[in-house]
Amino acid sequence: MSESKEHPFAPFVRILGKGQKGSRGLTGDEAYQAMGMLLDGQVEDTQLGAFLMLLRFKEETPEELAGFTRAVRERVRAPAITVDIDWPAYAGKRRQLPWFMLAAKALANNGIRILLHGGGRHTAGRMYAEDVLDALAIASCTSWHDVAEQIESQNIAFIPLSVWMPRLQRMIDLRSTLGLRSPVHSLARLLNPLSATCGLQSVFHPGYQQVHQQANVILGDHALVIKGDGGEIEVRPDVTDQLLGAADGHAWSEEWPAQIGRQVKAPTLELERLLAVWQGDEQDLYGEQAILATMALALRGLARDREEAFSQAAQMWENRHLN
Repeated sequence: MSESKEHPFAPFVRILGKGQKGSRGLTGDEAYQAMGMLLDGQVEDTQLGAFLMLLRFKEETPEELAGFTRAVRERVRAPAITVDIDWPAYAGKRRQLPWFMLAAKALANNGIRILLHGGGRHTAGRMYAEDVLDALAIASCTSWHDVAEQIESQNIAFIPLSVWMPRLQRMIDLRSTLGLRSPVHSLARLLNPLSATCGLQSVFHPGYQQVHQQANVILGDHALVIKGDGGEIEVRPDVTDQLLGAADGHAWSEEWPAQIGRQVKAPTLELERLLAVWQGDEQDLYGEQAILATMALALRGLARDREEAFSQAAQMWENRHLN
């Protein structure tokens, strides 16, 4: 009797799933190979689901995230586009309005070149970056060519993950089938597809910030990692946060103190209120402080020290309609 030949992807599932004593994490090279097969469509759906959930249960290591990132970056087919800030927006907001979008728009209006990318509206009850693009005149691009044009003319562009890495988008969309977020939600923050000067990364779950920081160290990337409100790159101005940085293969950190007293959850998420603050028709203590702190975070990533970053952020916010 002939034995059936083992699928080439099976060893990666086995490494993760041999039980408490037999399983282990993937090495960086194994993660790179496994993600390459996933992105090239060389696995069965059963293997994909098993692999993602075993990783989810185990929790990703810096080596795994770095290996996955290398595989994705090798498959990005984008022209050379100069970008200052890579700004992933995948979580959506449910506690507060997406003030980070006003921060990004204000920075762009002051000459900072920003790439936004996101993974769709995957969780009910949240407001996503995609929900405010039209209101802020930020283009949702359907190609890297469109991105290049928008960044050249507007200093900011949004591109859905489904456009440039559809197999990763499919993994994110499996949440409704598997019942849990997959490690791709974490991976998406690291991708920096256009090799921006600085990548901003927000990871909500405790402990994952250090994992991302170490993954950036392994990759040799320049990045800033925060907890962020709801998992988006939005500094909470009412709590003291730890800013974790990576640059030139080294890790560093600094404390970002709270700017205001503790605030409660917003009663509703109304786009009209977000736009009223942008136009200057309404004031919102929490929102405006979140905007300024988030702008300062991005400027800190562009080599400003913290005091200079906050001062420049305030000036840029005042001048947001002048450019």
